[in-house]
Amino acid sequence: MDDVTDDHRPTQATEEWLRLLHAPGLGSRAIGRLLQTLGTPSAILQRADDPGLNLRPETRAWLRDPDPAAIAPDLAWLEQPDHHLLTLDDPRYPELLRRIDDPPPLLFVHGDPDLPASIQIAMVGSRNPTPSGRRTAHDFARHLAAAGVTITSGLAFGIDAACHQGALDGGGRTIAVTGTGLDRVYPARHRALAHRIAAEGALVSEYPPGTPPARGNFPRRNRIISGLTLGTLVVEAAVQSGSLITARLAAEQGREVFAIPGSIHNPLARGCHGLIRQGAKLVETAADIVEELGPLLGHLEQLPEAPAESAAGGVQPEWDSEYQRLFGALGYDPLPVDELIVRSGLTAESVSSMLLLLELEGYVTTSAGNRYSLTGKQLQVVSE
Repeated sequence: MDDVTDDHRPTQATEEWLRLLHAPGLGSRAIGRLLQTLGTPSAILQRADDPGLNLRPETRAWLRDPDPAAIAPDLAWLEQPDHHLLTLDDPRYPELLRRIDDPPPLLFVHGDPDLPASIQIAMVGSRNPTPSGRRTAHDFARHLAAAGVTITSGLAFGIDAACHQGALDGGGRTIAVTGTGLDRVYPARHRALAHRIAAEGALVSEYPPGTPPARGNFPRRNRIISGLTLGTLVVEAAVQSGSLITARLAAEQGREVFAIPGSIHNPLARGCHGLIRQGAKLVETAADIVEELGPLLGHLEQLPEAPAESAAGGVQPEWDSEYQRLFGALGYDPLPVDELIVRSGLTAESVSSMLLLLELEGYVTTSAGNRYSLTGKQLQVVSE
């Protein structure tokens, strides 16, 4: 079903779907049950007074005589370019999402309306990640997106934003599933990122324009993030992280769950470790995900090799023996500068300047308390 006519005027069928969406006392599950019973929004509206449907009086009254002002913002939004509405009877509605227990009856899409049906991996994690976690999320998303996988996340601070940015930096596509109407951006600081996602991917929401951020909206939108995708990858998550809700929903939906392990001293790794104990697949590289999903990804079975480049974009420099000594003193658990001086046997002045260069080149990262740890990038040593 087309969501609008060629001149962007919404059809009568679109208005009928919107009447269901705004009806008081009808949530997505109730709408789903009515559609299973009667088949179409038109049939539901015609039989609103049927006692067998057990509708509330205010619901029946609305379906008989809806307030045009309630759906006017939706219709105005749909008249704008690149604004779309995917309904359950639309052939573009993503089949994977249609299969979940509680599929949203309508999806508002700003951007490419075909992208929600593409091959996707969800990536989620902490809103306050470590620098290493942020970089890991970015790099995984960049490699997967470069191979043709759409990266789906929730536009939140931290890991979500790093995943969206990584996918775009890899020349790929990304979907942001929001907990608000698509006429606003939350968090507001991600306005530029959201605009780029809409231009090169898609913003998706089950909530109509005008819906503000509300606490209950975000856990509900997580079922869409997991439901659109073949699997969910958790990068960093504390034991009470909201990203674990997405992972649980993915498991309940029969999708794969992946987790990246971390240091036992990092509280943001504990959620991932818990998922692994519960059966999530431990992954160390993006290729691990591609290998695990295998035939489900079709032609996306080979990832391009990551080029060995410095942060400035050139070839990796070679490092002398003192840099190698300092590199050997570092670990994946953050260490204070004083301990690195003792371990390496180098002077404080040398260690400080060398750490600065190693950080600029992407070999080490800093964390709270002026502590340093390795990122996983390997030194190219001077040949003897």
